[in-house]
Amino acid sequence: MTRAAALAAALVVLLLAMAPALARGAVASPAEVQLAERHAPVVKIPARSGCEDGKPYEPVDVDVLFGNDEVALRGPWDRTNVVKVAPSADDIGRPLYGYHLDFPGDTLDPGCFFEEWQARLEGRRPATAYARLVAEPGRPGRIALQYWFFYIFNDWNNNHEGDWEMIQLVFPADSAEEALATEPVEAVYSQHSSAERADWASDRVEKVDGTHPVVYPAQGSHANFFSSDLYLMSSQAEGVGCDDTRDYDRAIRPRVATVPTARADYVRAYPWLAFEGRWGEQQAAFFNGPTGPNDKLQWTRPITWIERDARDQSFTVPGDGPFAPTATGVFCDVVFVGSEVLRRAKASPALAVVVLGGLVLLLLWSLGRTRWSPASPREVRRRRRWGQLITASWRMYRGHPRVFLGIGLVFIPIGALVTGLQYLLFRLSTFAPLVEEAGEQNAFVAGLALALGVVTSVLGYVIVQAVVARAVGDIDAGHPVTWIGEWRAVAPRLLPLVRTLAIIVLVLAVLNLSLVLVPVAFFLLVRWGLVGVLLGADPGRPPHLLRRSWALTGGHFWRTASISVGVTGLALATGPLVGTAFLLFSSASFGLINLISAVVYVAALPFPAIVMTYLAGDLAVRQAARAERRARDEAPGASAPGAA
Repeated sequence: MTRAAALAAALVVLLLAMAPALARGAVASPAEVQLAERHAPVVKIPARSGCEDGKPYEPVDVDVLFGNDEVALRGPWDRTNVVKVAPSADDIGRPLYGYHLDFPGDTLDPGCFFEEWQARLEGRRPATAYARLVAEPGRPGRIALQYWFFYIFNDWNNNHEGDWEMIQLVFPADSAEEALATEPVEAVYSQHSSAERADWASDRVEKVDGTHPVVYPAQGSHANFFSSDLYLMSSQAEGVGCDDTRDYDRAIRPRVATVPTARADYVRAYPWLAFEGRWGEQQAAFFNGPTGPNDKLQWTRPITWIERDARDQSFTVPGDGPFAPTATGVFCDVVFVGSEVLRRAKASPALAVVVLGGLVLLLLWSLGRTRWSPASPREVRRRRRWGQLITASWRMYRGHPRVFLGIGLVFIPIGALVTGLQYLLFRLSTFAPLVEEAGEQNAFVAGLALALGVVTSVLGYVIVQAVVARAVGDIDAGHPVTWIGEWRAVAPRLLPLVRTLAIIVLVLAVLNLSLVLVPVAFFLLVRWGLVGVLLGADPGRPPHLLRRSWALTGGHFWRTASISVGVTGLALATGPLVGTAFLLFSSASFGLINLISAVVYVAALPFPAIVMTYLAGDLAVRQAARAERRARDEAPGASAPGAA
């Protein structure tokens, strides 16, 4: 293509972009259009994602909504009154506060509809970004070039029709002409109701050809990020959740439509910018459709918006840590499940009430089926009901907190050791090039880190079980007890326990890899769950720990499972829950949050170890009684009628 032909093609594209505005007699200045084209963003998206591996959402031209028989304008009175079907841009070219544009589909049960609808709309017009140059009164020497993106549907924790997001570049200038003679000094990307900022010259801002910023809109939520990763976000309006921009391998260049700066001009060129209603179906709370760009603070006060809402970084969600699942890792899954539950409850409130009531009744029935007293911690080897195991364990813990907290301190050095091992493995060993090339979110890399963390967590908890069982036995016998003394007593006998744990980890890993044998792995985990307690409670017989645990839990699988898995699982959840609270109510870093979670484990995990000790004592008494009955039944003449 000759240079003249290239210039002609560029002119045609420019005229097409300006055609709607030209028809209405209001256009952006040539300098504004040139500046907007020079820095037009490149949007990165995955090749396929979302509903059933469908096509990801792209920013669309809002004109696909107007004159569309599938779209309705509804009044502010309720959700059923229709003002007009297939409204035009002129129809909503008024404030119309409280009105809604209503799209087809079900917001609370979207399925794949909105992705399929978007695919049909995309054929009518190309992906579009709306550019606008705006200076803030009283802030000389700074001017913002904004790019606004509209998406059909927000498929995040807060499903809603329509979604407006934007980025802006800040220039040390007062006009488009001055901005053309320089470069941006800052890039700011919107993220839900907040934003992230970065120096234009920094490596954080990825650029194509040195002028086009690269944007990573998160899957479903479309919050904009500077790079590909998994992020944890918090928004007062939309809640908290994880934004995913990983595996983005396709780049699109949206058509740029440059919006005039002055209100009279942009309303003539784009009447829908006068609309003060909602760009989506009316729903309660955060399921409601959003307002448009003209209702946002940055539309008129872009510099104030940066100062108020923008932060210097977004926090990535780290991989699973050495103490069991980290607060942040578990948090993403918990928030997703919670949002799904909330969405389904909103969609079917009657069914939600029935299910919730059923769960409450089941819990009350379960708690009422057991006895909680007497709760004396004395006599470890005695029969106890489910509730008595819990209350006796709590009284034991409460009576000797220094002993059990001291025993739990083992998680601190173990965590530090594993952190060091992970650093050596992924940064200094032969795996280091893999991490640099594939990243920490690579499946193989993440799998190694997770395996190392899980193995260490199991090792630490079972060792704590052994020391706690020894301490409970000594306290019950009336011996003087210190946590250092208990560690010294158990330490020489830990080698058989470590060998036993290696066997357990190997067997369970093989079974879990097969997927279909996961129930078998769970069964073995319960039957072998007392190995640590048995070593600590009966240190004179360390061999055959697997065999002894198997025999002791025989005939009491569900009793053992409900106590061990329920109590231990709850204790393991305390770390992530506390970490989540810090995420919600503080600005603590993820590293500090995970450290807090680890410290929580120091206090939390000795308690289930005490419960398991009492459970072992209970099962031992039951086993002895069963053996005595069997011996009595097998005695000569025991079953003879009328025997003396």
